[in-house]
Amino acid sequence: MTPSFESRLRGGLWGLLVGDALGVPYEFTAPEELPALGDIDMVPPADFPRAHQGVPPGTWSDDGAQALCLLASLLEHGRLDLDDLARRLCRWRREGEWTVDGNVFDVGVQTERSLRAFAAGRPASECGGKAEHTNGNGSLMRVLPLALWHQGSDDELISDAMRQSRVTHAHPTALVGCALYCVVARRILAGAPHPWAEALHALSAYPGPELAPDVVAGVLGASFRSIPVGDAEFVLGTGYVVSTVHAAKQILQEGVWYEASVRQAIAFGHDTDTTACVVGGLVGLRDGVEAIPTRWRTTLRGGELFAPLLDRLLTHWKYP
Repeated sequence: MTPSFESRLRGGLWGLLVGDALGVPYEFTAPEELPALGDIDMVPPADFPRAHQGVPPGTWSDDGAQALCLLASLLEHGRLDLDDLARRLCRWRREGEWTVDGNVFDVGVQTERSLRAFAAGRPASECGGKAEHTNGNGSLMRVLPLALWHQGSDDELISDAMRQSRVTHAHPTALVGCALYCVVARRILAGAPHPWAEALHALSAYPGPELAPDVVAGVLGASFRSIPVGDAEFVLGTGYVVSTVHAAKQILQEGVWYEASVRQAIAFGHDTDTTACVVGGLVGLRDGVEAIPTRWRTTLRGGELFAPLLDRLLTHWKYP
């Protein structure tokens, strides 16, 4: 059955958090060192040397916490407020806000650098890294709540997606990656049959100079071509934003259900929590919350933290 709009919304946030938590124990692991696909679960096999050993199964990482920071800010202010978002991210970093146990156990290098710049007085819009080596997936991993909340035009969504990225990641690759992901998510939420193609069309029509057709083709065109085997720059599963977008597109086009999708995301290895978070959010949107295995939803910790936000998000759509 086609999931309802409410089920899709719930599935997006649940899918993001469950995917993140599922990927945590496998982070930093090469694909060939991971368990067999069917053995990837919230609790890894007993002989697997899991990452973050002190973190209980079912705990989301920085991906989920930052996504909840963004959602809380949007619901509180009714708009994208970059300074408020940066303050919330700083509280997450210092005090563990939106973490399950107050334990911040995973922080990206570029995010750390940007939050320090904001704490030192730099405007939030100017804190993101602009160099080629800073175009990681740290802003992509948190951006889905913007697409779940946004009721403006495609151009407004694209603009806001790029603006939220600038708090930590301001390289054009990261900006375009966030914009593309948000429009894809919007199309999936609406039940569009060809969300990736429609999202590319929306980006090509955007009037701002950041998304001129040649810029989009230059910085993200690689994510829509076949990647040659052995091309290290585009190894799937890494922290590079193009790698993460390409992984998500490839898995979603395979059309398999949530459980198989997030397991495949983790099977790419390396940045497993973020790849599964980014993939899980989109697949949860596509298939609805009921498609996420009950055992994983039961194992996910922190429901008392995000459930009120999810209720407020649903109210936001009922009474805009």
